[in-house]
Amino acid sequence: MKKSSTKIIALCLCALLAVSGVAATAFALNADRDEAEKPEEPETVSTADNAGVSKDETVYVLAGADGTVQKIIVSDWLRNSLGNAAVSDRSELTNVENVKGDETYTMNGDGMRVWDAQGKDIYYQGNIEKELPVDLSVSYKLDGKPISADDLVGKSGRVTIRFDYQNKQYETVELGGKQEKIYVPFAMLTGVLLDDDVFTNVEVTNGKLINDGSRAVVIGIAFPGLQENLGIAKDKLEIPDFVEITADASDFQLDMTVTLATNQVFNEFDSDSFDSGLDLSTSMQELTNAMDQLTAGAESLKSGAESLDAGAAELQAGAAQLSEGLDTLASNNDTLNGGAKQVFDTLLATANTQLAAAGLDVPTLTVENYAQVLSGVIATLDEDAVTEQARSQVTAAVEAQRGVIEQQVTAAVQEEVAAVVTAAVREEVTAQVTLAVRNMVAQQVIEAALHIDKASYDAAVSAGQIDQETQEKIEAAIDQQMQSEQILQQIQTQVEGQMATQSIQDTISVKTREQMRSEPIAETIAEQTELQIQKIVSEQMASDEVRAQIAAAGEGLQSIVALKASLDSYNTFYLGLKSYTAGVADAAAGAGTLKAGTDDLKDGTSQLSAGASELYDGVNEFYEEGIRKLVDAVDGDLNGLTTRLRATIDVSHRYKSFAGAGEDMDGQVKFIYRTDAVE
Repeated sequence: MKKSSTKIIALCLCALLAVSGVAATAFALNADRDEAEKPEEPETVSTADNAGVSKDETVYVLAGADGTVQKIIVSDWLRNSLGNAAVSDRSELTNVENVKGDETYTMNGDGMRVWDAQGKDIYYQGNIEKELPVDLSVSYKLDGKPISADDLVGKSGRVTIRFDYQNKQYETVELGGKQEKIYVPFAMLTGVLLDDDVFTNVEVTNGKLINDGSRAVVIGIAFPGLQENLGIAKDKLEIPDFVEITADASDFQLDMTVTLATNQVFNEFDSDSFDSGLDLSTSMQELTNAMDQLTAGAESLKSGAESLDAGAAELQAGAAQLSEGLDTLASNNDTLNGGAKQVFDTLLATANTQLAAAGLDVPTLTVENYAQVLSGVIATLDEDAVTEQARSQVTAAVEAQRGVIEQQVTAAVQEEVAAVVTAAVREEVTAQVTLAVRNMVAQQVIEAALHIDKASYDAAVSAGQIDQETQEKIEAAIDQQMQSEQILQQIQTQVEGQMATQSIQDTISVKTREQMRSEPIAETIAEQTELQIQKIVSEQMASDEVRAQIAAAGEGLQSIVALKASLDSYNTFYLGLKSYTAGVADAAAGAGTLKAGTDDLKDGTSQLSAGASELYDGVNEFYEEGIRKLVDAVDGDLNGLTTRLRATIDVSHRYKSFAGAGEDMDGQVKFIYRTDAVE
């Protein structure tokens, strides 16, 4: 992958860590809950003008192995930074429920969902049926031929797995007097784990490959729609919009894949920083000037080599004088070599002392072994190696607490199941109590109006003895009584009384235990336990202690690298001196041969001249085919490119929510696609 894409991957991974959080916990707790058990909530549209309230939204997309959407779950976090007592919210979600607390909401006259926040943040989730901003599709090939995921299971051969992303979220904006589509600039990061027992010779297009010895980790990156936003032709500069993995597979199977879609990478930029193409133009001009200097230097080298070739004849004439001088130099060879060796030994002794003081247990450095020893130390202090070692230790410590974590998750799930069961029982009890009270009220109204009991009234109605007007008045009077504060309070009191009875509490307990023994709940507990373990590992990896370990390793690495570079530099001098003195001795002994061999020297200078000419041609080719092509990709309309960048960033800033948010509510949204395993 190109260097620019590698840097973008690093930036997007940072964004991924920054936007991950509590919403993942809420999603996992409720992802597989039976939709039929959830009460339907009406769609709401509202204005939210809450001071200090923002929305963090995570959209979980459960998809088949080919990317086909099966279910969408949205988890929202209302950040109540000023501790408001009530928080208003706009949302298109159904089946809304609080996933981290007992705060409730009411619907006001404007159709607004108003949470009784009590100064706290609100975490809730719900379902939605809505087109996603980016479609993910996964296709498979076996030995170059398309094949379905199901048919690929257990097959062997050269496998291609391709992730395609189609951006559908755009705004129409005016650019250069024309209306054009500007897509929300989503960065798509796809993660895939490939078992080394199944996959070998893995290659990735638009991604990075890491192998820990037992499996390959593929991290792919794409920016669907960005090519069109910037208006750059693909034949000049191609921005990736897909990820493709190829590998040799044996008995094919594949774990689930995870893809993150986020526009937070572009939200980090301020469009005001792209006011003009001046900075971009200056950078391109500097690049062009540098290549001009390099080309000029190559031309100077070519001319110098030609001059050297011409001077070879003069060198032949001076060979006799060189012979006399070499005899003098050779007499000092032993002194020079001995002094250089003594200096080298002193440098190595100092290095050994520094390594011991740093607590590094390594063999004593010598002239012969220092490079190998220090290279080994550098390898062990590599940041990736230190990070993986720290991750293994943290993971092992967290896994040791798996039982405790599972107990905590089970308790949380049981609490939510009990709440759902209690609500259902309360609704049934309320209906029964309301019916009984209505019959009592009807008895009172009928006796007061007609001086007969309800049974007689019902019989008279059935016999057609009570006219329609009288019946309507009776029903209106009953309805009016039922809405009175006294009757409503009576119903509430009776409901609470029945809910507190032992029989009702026993019913709730039995139904809760039944739910807890169900397979969906068991799967939810297992999945949430795993997610909690992963979350704890991630949090501990981001802790100050672990980060300090990794940083310390990085500082130590730089010190060792600098030490080795210093010793390498002196070693170069030392070896050069030994070569020099050996050459002096050989030259002194063979001065006569040197004089006879000046014709060979002349041939060498001719070859040097030819080589310099080839270098000049190569630099020219690199300039014309490489640098100039890059410059041409963006040159010519730098102001236009700047305008498109600014429009892209502005569109990104305006896209804050998938399920809806108030016009004056700030927010951010990310999408997590999970495809089924192929097995």
